[in-house]
Amino acid sequence: MAFKALLARAWQGLRKDRFLQILLLALVGLSLVSRTPLPSYPALVDWPTIAALTGLLALTQGVETSGALHRLGHWLVGYMTSERAAALCLVTAAAVLSTVLTNDVALFVIVPLTLGICRITPLPTTRLVVFEALAVNAGSALTPIGNPQNLFLWQLSGTSFAQFVWHMLPLVAVLMLLLWAVTALAFSGRLLQTSDPQSEHLLHKRLLAVSLLLYPVFLVLTDLHYAPWALLAVLLCLGSIRWRVLAHIDWGLLLVFVLMFIDLRLLVGLDVVQQALAGWGLAQPMHLFWAGIATSQIVSNVPAAIALAEFSKDWKVLAYAVNIGGFGLMVGSLANLIALRMAPDKRAWISFHVWSVPFLVAGAAVGWVLLFAM
Repeated sequence: MAFKALLARAWQGLRKDRFLQILLLALVGLSLVSRTPLPSYPALVDWPTIAALTGLLALTQGVETSGALHRLGHWLVGYMTSERAAALCLVTAAAVLSTVLTNDVALFVIVPLTLGICRITPLPTTRLVVFEALAVNAGSALTPIGNPQNLFLWQLSGTSFAQFVWHMLPLVAVLMLLLWAVTALAFSGRLLQTSDPQSEHLLHKRLLAVSLLLYPVFLVLTDLHYAPWALLAVLLCLGSIRWRVLAHIDWGLLLVFVLMFIDLRLLVGLDVVQQALAGWGLAQPMHLFWAGIATSQIVSNVPAAIALAEFSKDWKVLAYAVNIGGFGLMVGSLANLIALRMAPDKRAWISFHVWSVPFLVAGAAVGWVLLFAM
């Protein structure tokens, strides 16, 4: 009965997921015009990435189910005097974590914590999650390990870690200053008050301890290219302690990522797309810059970096372009999709674009000045 209820809930969730339905329709359309054989579609999916994402979702759910985030939220609220202070603290934490843990892992830590804090004090949840998505896009641009496109371009460039950071530092510094300024304006200075007694929430210490211990082990094994085996270990460990943790994983998000891999790779593989890229004059840095931003809005910044690197090895311009391209439309960065899926408001994408599109314009202007006008 419990399994049937889980399936019914999952089906209801999928029926209400408009973005998932759009991806399915796109898959049908691309299948009609693509020459890629249907049996080869699974090979288009980056399964190690899906395994890594599943493991992170499971571990995050384990920490959240343990009640630890609720208690941490209570503790943090004691130090956050106002809505503005809370927003600046969470946005900064998201940006800093993204420089070392990658943008998606930072969201898996910060967004559940934010949701826990919002349950005990009246804060604009959707707006906070949106600004945290902007923060990880800005912060992760700083280091070669902050996001997948930087890791790819770092390997392509052959430069040192410090040299990569030094090149990205001016862009990230300006973007963070803009983000802090906009955050201070977007959130009020009203005082925070908790509305939920801490004593009512128990802490599942064993589940918390296992989840926290598995985090570094899982990340190390994933980095060593053992993500599928690491995922199996995580699911077995968490399932043996509390199987409901696995039931509450956002399986719909995983399906969204699978479909995105297939759709985007079918799109990039079309002759008309390849011809368009070849005709953009990407040997010219200015053309490469604008192409990187524009392409990110269509296929996301990681595939954009990989595709454009076939036409130009100017990693400095390309790094600026695809990191700026993470702003704008929600498809610009996979981190955007993760944040919006974790937000409780299904219309969060509207709020996201209200803030993200101006950031794309500002980021493009800043990048252009730093690269071509100085």
